[in-house]
Amino acid sequence: MEPAEIIEQYEKNRPFYANGGGLTVTGGEPLMQPDFLIELFTLAKEKNIHTCIDSSGIAFNPRSEAFMTKLDRLMSLTDLVMLDIKHIDPEKHKELTLQPNENILKFAAYLNEKHVDMWIRHVVVPGITDDDKYLFDLGYFIGQFGNLKALDVLPYHTMGEKKYESLGMEYKLKGVPPMNQDKLLEKKKVILEGLKKRRAEAV
Repeated sequence: MEPAEIIEQYEKNRPFYANGGGLTVTGGEPLMQPDFLIELFTLAKEKNIHTCIDSSGIAFNPRSEAFMTKLDRLMSLTDLVMLDIKHIDPEKHKELTLQPNENILKFAAYLNEKHVDMWIRHVVVPGITDDDKYLFDLGYFIGQFGNLKALDVLPYHTMGEKKYESLGMEYKLKGVPPMNQDKLLEKKKVILEGLKKRRAEAV
């Protein structure tokens, strides 16, 4: 579907959206298609439609002048970025995702510099991302950003396991139990403690 077709479909359904609604692009990784998003969000802004990108930040590449030029343009059209930080520790992030987190964290700082509202999302996985030290460090890291508008601390669930099995693929978290809701609230408090400490130091 082309950007103009998406906007046309949105306009048809606008009366059903609460408070006018908005567009959220997700993936895969939306930042892999900056040209498409620029076209889509340009049309959206002409119609006064709220724009949001749901991203892992993995595509952020500050070393590429061409990418950054497009990203600067895209961010001028973006109202909110929902950024998924899977692990704050570089080595633990590599173990979990096989990818470094350096550019993901730099992307968070970039969004702050560009004054683009940011919504951090973090999934708590028992035995993997539930260590209080790293949760505190995550809170301390995001506590520096003035553009932080929300924090989602989400429980790991096992719904993906059967999907992987049906596709004949190995599920790397097989056997990991779902996150207990009461424990999840405790872990969110740890993140908020780190966040508050960072903000207190800035006063």
